[in-house]
Amino acid sequence: MTRKLFTFNGGVHPEGHKDVSNATPIANLPLLPRYVVPLRQHIGTPARALVQVGDTVLRGQMIGAAEGYVSTAVHAPTSGRVVALEPHEVPHPSGLADMCVVIESDGLDQAVEFQPLDWRNLDPSALRNRIRDLGLAGLGGAVFPSFIKLNPEGGGIDTLILNGAECEPWITCDDRLMRERAAEILQGVAVMRHMLGAREVLIGIEDNKPEAIAAMRAAAAGEAEVIAEVVSIRTLYPTGGGKQLTYILTGRETPTGGRSTDVGAQVFNIGTAYALYRAVALGEPMLSRVVTVTGHVAAPGNYEARLGTPVADLLQAAGGALPGSVGKLVGGPMMGFELENDAEDNAAPLTKAVNCIIVKHPDLFPAKPSALPCIRCGACARACPADLQPFEMYWFSRAKDFGKAQSYDLFDCIECGCCSFVCPSHIPLVDFFRFAKSEIWERERHKHDADQARTRHEFKDFRLEREKKEKAEKLAAKVAENKARDAATAAAIAGNAESADPEAERKKAILQAALDRAKKAKESIAPQNTDNLSPAVAKQIEEIEARRTQADTRPEHEEGK
Repeated sequence: MTRKLFTFNGGVHPEGHKDVSNATPIANLPLLPRYVVPLRQHIGTPARALVQVGDTVLRGQMIGAAEGYVSTAVHAPTSGRVVALEPHEVPHPSGLADMCVVIESDGLDQAVEFQPLDWRNLDPSALRNRIRDLGLAGLGGAVFPSFIKLNPEGGGIDTLILNGAECEPWITCDDRLMRERAAEILQGVAVMRHMLGAREVLIGIEDNKPEAIAAMRAAAAGEAEVIAEVVSIRTLYPTGGGKQLTYILTGRETPTGGRSTDVGAQVFNIGTAYALYRAVALGEPMLSRVVTVTGHVAAPGNYEARLGTPVADLLQAAGGALPGSVGKLVGGPMMGFELENDAEDNAAPLTKAVNCIIVKHPDLFPAKPSALPCIRCGACARACPADLQPFEMYWFSRAKDFGKAQSYDLFDCIECGCCSFVCPSHIPLVDFFRFAKSEIWERERHKHDADQARTRHEFKDFRLEREKKEKAEKLAAKVAENKARDAATAAAIAGNAESADPEAERKKAILQAALDRAKKAKESIAPQNTDNLSPAVAKQIEEIEARRTQADTRPEHEEGK
């Protein structure tokens, strides 16, 4: 029975260039003398460094622990010595440096002992914690920690979707992975289904990858533990978007501001499933990934490289950039970004988020024309797969009216680049949307910090007022206690019927009570500086104390003299 497929609005058909790099098998990069491992290779909080300069490490040893909930661990790609823990250039749209652990290889490539996971019998929470410690993150581009996606809030996941669409031009790493390692991918899918409790498994692959479709169907037919349906879908960019692929395969439309989990589906990338297989079957943390190196290079192809491999070594593995190159792209031409340092010796490292390096040439990537004013033609809205109005979002983002831009569902934008691709005025629309989002996030962060500061200030005022009130209550209680004691003494004297002069007796009782309090206070004061006294001085002190005691015990009738 043929599955009914649905079609989302919009989308574009950029030239694929897939045949440039998908004809050769995945090649393994040899061991390198030096690796640069960023502590931030995932969405969320960067890992906390566990090593210091001078430490020796083994392959697979955790060198960065997950910090906070949205985080995951980082591991050493080989054995060697930590020679630096410092900010280093990384492949990121900001072009800013980030904290990295630089490891000098010892050439031995010794590893820690890997322990496979008994995932069928392991407690689900313990299994997720192990996956977190093994450093798994989504390899489809978002690099969201996998242990979180395997524990969606509220549960209710009945459909597991494996994303093999790989719709971005030039990129073929998932294509080759499905062709060569389909059985291992499906073993990773079995773990995902077990953890999510999904009823069905759907694997969506664009129809421009017939070899991958055939390999995955053959593997699915031989996999008894998980029944997966491999679905061939129409080639249209961006079918690889999570919301778009969910709609194509199930007809479920993700609500505004929501995720695919809101409609009972969870989407994972092909590479993530393969990494999960290695984690549970071999006990191996995420140490490497398959990356496409293509464009204007001598030997385009796909390479399995260790995380931390410098870009220069990746390019060298592909024969190096050919003369006439004009820059490098990280990712595809639709959603990727320019590598800031374009030098041949670029030391920016491979991270979990990097799935492709494209060396540009003017014939393949002509210079972008200058942007012209928006003519409000609506071409961007017709191409938008999220049914947004990019021209309205552009106007308000450019004017820094972020509230208005957000009212046009700015955060539903998946930054696929379809609007920029079709814009006749050549306006870099996605750049404006990224700018607006970052500004909104920054303002929200400042607002959150201000709210926390106000809360702390209000609690401090409350604490000081409470302490002041408690002090006043203690003082009032002490005063009342003294008054009650004096009143009781006076009443006892006043009740003495034999007293010849009641008024004099009352005053005498009050005076005696005051003397008793003074005596009690004096007794509570310890003498100062009485240690190590000479015998003469000690004798003088004893005589003084004796006279003071004799004065205090003199007969009452002498007090009036």
